[in-house]
Amino acid sequence: MPEKEAELSALENGETVVPKKDAGDAVEATAAEVQAEEPSGIRTDLDQLQVENDQLKKDRDQLKDRLARLQAEFENARKRAEKEKSDFKDFAIGSVVEQFLPVLDNFELALKSTGSLDQLRAGVELIVKQMEEILRGLHVQPVATVGEEFDPRHHEAMGSVEREDMPDQHVAEEVRRGYRLRDKLLRPALVRVVSNPKQTSE
Repeated sequence: MPEKEAELSALENGETVVPKKDAGDAVEATAAEVQAEEPSGIRTDLDQLQVENDQLKKDRDQLKDRLARLQAEFENARKRAEKEKSDFKDFAIGSVVEQFLPVLDNFELALKSTGSLDQLRAGVELIVKQMEEILRGLHVQPVATVGEEFDPRHHEAMGSVEREDMPDQHVAEEVRRGYRLRDKLLRPALVRVVSNPKQTSE
C-alpha cells in the first residue's frame, strides 16, 4: 500500500511518522475542540437574557392590569360626575319650581273666583307682585326701559314713536318686559323708540 510504503521510507530516512486518523476520528475531534473552545459566558448571557425577558413580560402584564384598572376608575368617575351634575340640576330646578307653586295655586284660585272684574284684577295684581318678589329673590331684575336711552344690548326695537316731549332715541313704550340675571341678560326688552322730529331736524 502506498501509505505503508511512505511510512517505511520515512522511517528509513529517520523522519518521525505521525499516524493519520480516519474521517470519523477527525469529526469527533473537531466537535470536541469546538465545545472546548465555546466560552462559558455565552450560556450565562443567554440565561441572563431569558431572565430579563421574563421580567419584562411580568412588568408588561402588570402595566396592562394597572391601565385597565385606571380606565375603569376613570369611567366610574365620569359616570359619578355626570350623575352629580344631573342631581344638582334637578335640585336647582326643584328649588325654583317650589317657589312658584304658590303662585300657581293663586292663579287657580283666581280662575275659580266668582267676584267682580275689579276684584279679579286686584287678585291678579297681587299674584304679579308675588312673582316679582320670587324673581328678586333669585336675583332676576327687569330691564329698565321707559325714559332710558335705547341700548341695543338690552333693548330690542319693535318700532318708533314720534314724540316731541321725550329725547330722540330714548325708549317711549315697553311692549314686553326684559329680564337679566345679575349681569347676564336673560332676554331683551321689546320696546318702541322715540323719534323726535325737533331734535332730528337740528
